[in-house]
Amino acid sequence: MADHKFKPYVPPEIEMKELTFKSLSLGVILAMILGSANVYLGLKAGMTVAATFPAAVIAMAVLRVFKGTILEENIARTTASVGEALAAGAIFTIPAFVMSGVWSEFNYWESTLLMLVGGVLGVLLITLLRKTLVQDATLPFPESQACTEIVKAGQGGKSGAKYVVATLGLGSLIEIFKNPNGITVIKDSVRGFWQFGVSKINLLNSSGDVITSIKQKGGMVVESPAASPAFLGVGYIIGFRLSAITFSGGIFGWVFLMPIVIFLMYNNVIDFTAGGQHWTQIAKAAYDATVKPVAVGGMLVGAFYTLFQMRNSLMEGIGKGIKDIGKAKDKNGEKVIRTEKDLPFGSILIAVGVLIFAMIIVYNIFTHNIGVSILSAVVMAVAALVFAAVAGYLVGLIGSSSNPISGLTLSTLLIAAILMVLVGMKGDPGVTAALAVASVVCVVAGVSGDMMQDLKIGQMLGGTPWKMELGELIGVVFASLILIYPIILLNNANGIGSDALPAPQAGLMAMISKGIIGGEMAWPLVIAGMFFALGLILIKAPSPMLIAVGMYLPFNTTFAIFVGGLIKYTVDKMAEKKIKSDAEREAVNNTGLLLASGLVAGEALIGIILAAFVGAGINLKAVFGLASDFEGFWTLGIVVFIILGYVLIKYPLKEMMNVKKNTIPTDKINLK
Repeated sequence: MADHKFKPYVPPEIEMKELTFKSLSLGVILAMILGSANVYLGLKAGMTVAATFPAAVIAMAVLRVFKGTILEENIARTTASVGEALAAGAIFTIPAFVMSGVWSEFNYWESTLLMLVGGVLGVLLITLLRKTLVQDATLPFPESQACTEIVKAGQGGKSGAKYVVATLGLGSLIEIFKNPNGITVIKDSVRGFWQFGVSKINLLNSSGDVITSIKQKGGMVVESPAASPAFLGVGYIIGFRLSAITFSGGIFGWVFLMPIVIFLMYNNVIDFTAGGQHWTQIAKAAYDATVKPVAVGGMLVGAFYTLFQMRNSLMEGIGKGIKDIGKAKDKNGEKVIRTEKDLPFGSILIAVGVLIFAMIIVYNIFTHNIGVSILSAVVMAVAALVFAAVAGYLVGLIGSSSNPISGLTLSTLLIAAILMVLVGMKGDPGVTAALAVASVVCVVAGVSGDMMQDLKIGQMLGGTPWKMELGELIGVVFASLILIYPIILLNNANGIGSDALPAPQAGLMAMISKGIIGGEMAWPLVIAGMFFALGLILIKAPSPMLIAVGMYLPFNTTFAIFVGGLIKYTVDKMAEKKIKSDAEREAVNNTGLLLASGLVAGEALIGIILAAFVGAGINLKAVFGLASDFEGFWTLGIVVFIILGYVLIKYPLKEMMNVKKNTIPTDKINLK
């Protein structure tokens, strides 16, 4: 039974405009924009940022002009945020098809179909689980609560959209002058090689006598943080602790392991320097060949350790999911109030069955083996159901930003890959089938978690569930149709797997699938990475998975994310001495979040547009009379850090002071 004691912001007996053309169209547009932005960010930084907050603020600002209601804003935000969730699922797996070599290029229809099936399946499965999860008093839904308060506050005044728009413009402008495909007068970062002096190694026999002495040289790559609005924004959003953990991976990889690698291989590669290769190029090649497989081993253990830490929540989520499906069936025929109406249970089951049958056909196209295709579809269906329940439960517990999508996907990939080997499906068809199963499940986990967060916000605001669920389905369809385009554009312009687009999770999926099915893996290095992660676990180091991702990423990326975290730390410390109320604390946090989100979106969208220019044969450097190899001025990169630091520190503190001066009750505070 519904909890009739709960009173939403808009009571169930009030009928209000909700699922309208303007709310849906705005949501669809934002879904495509925010989804594309997260494609860029995920491929570059290996992480995405939740779109719920910026989507809510933009929806409020735009619909206020058109006299939209709070429930229309709710539909627009719900529809919009699914784009980010779909992108998170897509960029962790779809690029792996190309990185593993089973596709020579991105196939539009195959990629789109995998995203579409995963997205629709995620919406349908979480709809079955909605009622019990949103009514579970043990689930705090922290991010849903925060977003609800922002939306409520926006009803009495300005929404804070000016901060998103302003930093979106600032991030866009900086990216135009920083991106190698743009005008490029700002040098992104500075990299050099610090060569050590001669070291002497004595080799001893069993008696301790010196057999021979070896003189060996070595060195270390030294690099500055990237002057990137997006990376600083990500660091600010995730905070000092998580950004520091990510950066520690960069330190482990680049300034601990790489000096050892270069020291040991120095005499073997010295001829390359004589041939014109610079040591920074040699170090990059050596890093890809040695440290990245170590990072993959670390990510593998880190992902499963994350799931192990959540084992109680995972099992509880699975149990709740199974029970909720039965409850949903029993309640389907009851007379329910507006705020408790979901899409029809029977129709959902039919749609799920159709999708599973469609995937059998798709998997058969990949494998040309109907038995393997049926097996793949069964694995996909079971994993999708289980992980939809898990994702929904974990989002209620810790928020969508902590949804362990990569760990859940990796579990599915390993199961699928091992099954392919057991049934004799090896080579490219087996790799393709395993990745296709993992792709659908990854999107299901991403969309399910995001949608559960949105449905909780809707419950607190008084939205109609079936209208929100329909909005999510429409958002999934439109976003699925276009999200492969930014992936294609970015790959053509920069090459996925390069320093510009390292795509760590996709690289992990590609290496694991090829390693298990195709036997192509540097197992000694991967195993070394697994033991490295085990060592971190034994000393209770935080987040071995995040440390391993930091090892996989370029050093200037993790360094820039860390700088963003330092800025957030600075803001928190400066505000800590002056904060006297929760309202002031919310003003600081919400303003900073909106500013950082705008920076991320601005750089990401311009990065995609510039990639499109490359595809169209437009060279902005030539247009502005710059040499094709001109890299810009590193001093301007310092100016970028100063400007971004000033913006991210000043305005959150300014909003805190504005709240302090006013006597507005806590639940009426507005961000200007």
